[in-house]
Amino acid sequence: MARYAQIVGWGMCVPNQILTNDDLANMVDTSDDWIRTRTGIVERRIAAPKETTATMAIRAAQTALRVANANPAKLDLIIVATATPDYLFPATACLVQDALGATRAGAFDLSAGCTGFVYALAVGSQMIISGAYDQVLVIGAETLSRIINWTDRNTCVLFGDGAGAMLLQASDVPGGVLSAVLGADGSGGDLLMLPAGGSRHPASVETVAQGLHYIHMNGREIFRFATRVTAKAARQALAEANVNLEDIALFISHQANGRIIEAAAKSLKLPPEKVFVNLEHYGNTSSASVPIALCEAIEQGRVKRDDHLVMVGFGAGLTWAAVVIRWGVPLPVPRPPRWRVAWRLARYRWAAIRSYLRRLGWKILSAVIRLFVRDNGSD
Repeated sequence: MARYAQIVGWGMCVPNQILTNDDLANMVDTSDDWIRTRTGIVERRIAAPKETTATMAIRAAQTALRVANANPAKLDLIIVATATPDYLFPATACLVQDALGATRAGAFDLSAGCTGFVYALAVGSQMIISGAYDQVLVIGAETLSRIINWTDRNTCVLFGDGAGAMLLQASDVPGGVLSAVLGADGSGGDLLMLPAGGSRHPASVETVAQGLHYIHMNGREIFRFATRVTAKAARQALAEANVNLEDIALFISHQANGRIIEAAAKSLKLPPEKVFVNLEHYGNTSSASVPIALCEAIEQGRVKRDDHLVMVGFGAGLTWAAVVIRWGVPLPVPRPPRWRVAWRLARYRWAAIRSYLRRLGWKILSAVIRLFVRDNGSD
């Protein structure tokens, strides 16, 4: 029997703090008009000091699980696409796994820049279609405000923070993720990068002084690259899925620049009502932009059962990807009863208690081993 990877749950999380173009004009040499006309961005969300990629990913994941009425203990795999993990290791996905109480799930981070979520969606869907797993949680989450040079008007006006999550589930009903096209061109890697902090340029006084821990971007070349690959990737994914352009109900591109989205829509001959844009409110949230956009499209009633959706990402690497989805879940999703909400909250509290006890156990074990080694060493 054929297996399909259906999206059955979705959720998003964005910080409460809003940074407007006028706010930025008080920080750097720019203006609201300059930003709007060149990017389409009006405002973006900025994480509070205690908010991180993991905390936003967890909140988005909890919403996705609530929508799907799914038990986190039954998750098989968690993939977090991010360019701004909480740590180089452990993976942010492991922090999410622990917070959710997903005790049987594997977890790993995926790094593909702004394309990350679409890459992760492709990987997660193939895990299901192959028969390896039944439930895969895919998250795109970023705290880009932590790696932005707030004195560089060419980059600081572009980015924002947020997270979006999708729960994929095995189904015998035709639909879900129908195709995926992934691409990369590493020769353009230096066009958009974070130069320091890795093994090539470890953190040092010099790298900090030179501003190498901030985003460096050749905006003009990235614009040319994005306008070239977005429509091309969409066409390739549609051909793989055997879906015609006129059958697309909604096109969701990575929300990086309004002019890039307009160029892709024009190339694909899509009318405005078939193109989703929320860039003005969030800016470029990298790997979080596509899932956040899909969540808002669902909330606005722009997605219906059996609709064909095309989602495209592009970004650092250079990378690009596109997926075609046939939506399989009836909308709107009914609200769960109060007892189920209470039970879910209790489950997350228990996950936090369990995590604390296990961490305490590791500390006690470590202390016992140190005492044993010390006592044996003194004999």
